[in-house]
Amino acid sequence: MNTKTATIIYWSATIFMSLWFGASGFFELTGNPIVWGITQQLGYPPHFIYILGVFKIAGIITLLIPNKFLRLKEWVFAGMFFDITFAFFSKISVLGFPATVDAIIAFTVLSAAYLMFRKLYPAHYAAVAPAAVS
Repeated sequence: MNTKTATIIYWSATIFMSLWFGASGFFELTGNPIVWGITQQLGYPPHFIYILGVFKIAGIITLLIPNKFLRLKEWVFAGMFFDITFAFFSKISVLGFPATVDAIIAFTVLSAAYLMFRKLYPAHYAAVAPAAVS
């Protein structure tokens, strides 16, 4: 796969995830009754919903800044992964498998974005990887 293709896949997946998490974060911060109802039904407290909203918005801002904050973007990808994982298992245990379709889609798109991120910034990983121990 060439760099142009990887870049298109990366930005397409990143924009999709940014729209997804941006809408979710916005609804969490504005107290949308549907989002809040589902999140509370899953057992999460109100203060946690606000925290999720703040971190989702901050994360997508970080992801959308090109060629900057590469280490921080790693943390954003990790945070999104944990968010999706917790959503998946919370939904499967409380609401059943059909409620997890959104988490499966999000995980697939996030995985594509992350894999392309790793492909586009390999020098970043060489510079921050610990030295091999003989």
